[in-house]
Amino acid sequence: MTDVPALLTSLPAVAGASGLVSGLLHPVLGFDHLLAMISVGLLSVQLGHKHIWSLPAAFVIFLAVGGIFGLVGIGLPQVEGIIALSVLLLGLAIATGAKLGIFIAYPMVGVFAIFHGHAHGQEVPSLNDPTTYVIGFLIASAVLHLIGVFIGFIFKSARTRSLIGAGCAGIGLHMILLTYGLV
Repeated sequence: MTDVPALLTSLPAVAGASGLVSGLLHPVLGFDHLLAMISVGLLSVQLGHKHIWSLPAAFVIFLAVGGIFGLVGIGLPQVEGIIALSVLLLGLAIATGAKLGIFIAYPMVGVFAIFHGHAHGQEVPSLNDPTTYVIGFLIASAVLHLIGVFIGFIFKSARTRSLIGAGCAGIGLHMILLTYGLV
């Protein structure tokens, strides 16, 4: 039987498209990125109104900025730690049903997006087609935000969303502990 994760991660080589396919797969196969993107969508539903679309859009814009930072070699401290922290804090915000104001939600999401983008951007220089890679990770991230919005609309119960958020927060905490070798 074929190992599905190994097959998925080798798709770019098989397809001969190190750009677009790699870009599309990075946010989906990176569990930390996957959870953070979906959490931003859930948080946007929690904020409501125009924020349902503008919070994820802001994330994608700052994700591109972070991607440029990574691409041109601008260093950021503790990238993996901040990415893990993003999963923890976004999960906690959802779990507690926090009514984050826009002066907290947008800067928080913007900072997290820069670090997520930086992680994506660091991979770009080693690829043959960096433009399509960037397009791929931006598209995949936006789609994952939409999945989070969709989940937020399906699970209207605050209790259900709290459970989803608590799960993300727990995974984020575990990621932080792993990142810093504490477990």
